[in-house]
Amino acid sequence: MSFENIYWGDISAAVLQTLAMVSGALVLTVLLGLPLGILLFLTGRKQMLDQPVAYGALSVVIGVIRSVPFIILLIVLMPVTVLVTGTSLGIRGVIFPLVVGTAPFFARLVETALRDVDRGVIEASEAMGATMLQTIIRAVLPEALPSLVAAITVTAIVLVDYTAMSGAIGGGGLGDLAIRYGYQRFQTEIMLVCVSILVVLVQLIQASGNHLVTRFSRK
Repeated sequence: MSFENIYWGDISAAVLQTLAMVSGALVLTVLLGLPLGILLFLTGRKQMLDQPVAYGALSVVIGVIRSVPFIILLIVLMPVTVLVTGTSLGIRGVIFPLVVGTAPFFARLVETALRDVDRGVIEASEAMGATMLQTIIRAVLPEALPSLVAAITVTAIVLVDYTAMSGAIGGGGLGDLAIRYGYQRFQTEIMLVCVSILVVLVQLIQASGNHLVTRFSRK
């Protein structure tokens, strides 16, 4: 095994592609998953809306999507991805299925975080005449902020894993590089470098998330 033949230019490009996919998909996942998680919370049993039918329907849809392995979801969504983005390859072709795969997961984490908020906070807000929207924005979300940051951290790590899987169908990034060179061309050193970078990336995300959770918890 020799590290002299490693294509560092390709690896640098793959790192940037992975970061672009993770950051782009994470922003869209939060924008979609946060409202969905709030809706799950509100329509849950003994909550402000308490709509069992709506909650059950949302739960079924989310459960179905979450139960499909991501590599299969990538393949199943290919026609829709092409229709939405114009391609199923590269960064543009991967972000859509990444969001579809992680938004329901993040929504469940959001619901759990909001459920953990002390019921007294909600009751106090309602007693002061706040509307449902004001209660969520000014009371529930700030109280659940550390848990929400932890949820975003976990989701970002899941996205790193998913971007690596997307390399199997030409999604680009470190996963694609590891498969094309490390697996198909038997260049084990490239595989090891890609895996090492992914491990470091996950550790950095986790450390950053833990720092933010601690910071917001102190407040």
